[in-house]
Amino acid sequence: MFDWIKSKNYPEFWKNYVAEFENKSNRYVILNTETTGLNPKKDVILSFGAIGITEDVIRVNDTLELVILQYKYLHDNGLSNDFLMESKLPKFAEPLAIEEFIKYIGSATLVGHRIHFDIEMINEVLEKMECGKLKNEALDIEIMHQKLYDITNKSFSLEELKNAYKIPQSERNFALDEAYSIALLFLKLKSKLGFK
Repeated sequence: MFDWIKSKNYPEFWKNYVAEFENKSNRYVILNTETTGLNPKKDVILSFGAIGITEDVIRVNDTLELVILQYKYLHDNGLSNDFLMESKLPKFAEPLAIEEFIKYIGSATLVGHRIHFDIEMINEVLEKMECGKLKNEALDIEIMHQKLYDITNKSFSLEELKNAYKIPQSERNFALDEAYSIALLFLKLKSKLGFK
């Protein structure tokens, strides 16, 4: 089915990623990215937090958390790099971070709050790496909430959703902590919407 990928000059990790879609995964990957802003053409990803769910169980041993070294962006924009320096998380150059992320997600369904923004940010990096775009299905907890209550004219921040579903607020503000909160929200919404 994906023989065409072999004829392209894609990196090996990308060929392996595309090949995974020959079989449907039952795994969800809950994703949270920290970025420097909301413009995928100009802003960059600073960190990833992701956690896997299979069979409606959050797998705390199935996580990815890493920091992307973006010195040039921070320096050029006069931003502090204290977060990068003080973080004890693994630190990667952007291409290696994206490669680790792609290996981690495989063909899982991606879930997040405004997930299409995260996907757009990742696709910008993949384009620079001369790869294709992410092929994973995606679910957005904000859209799930809107569907549940038939709301079409209001947006909901992650904080509003956490309050609405009584998800405890984390004292830390790390990408993986937010991914865990999104995972709890997802399981509640998935159950209320009644889909497998």
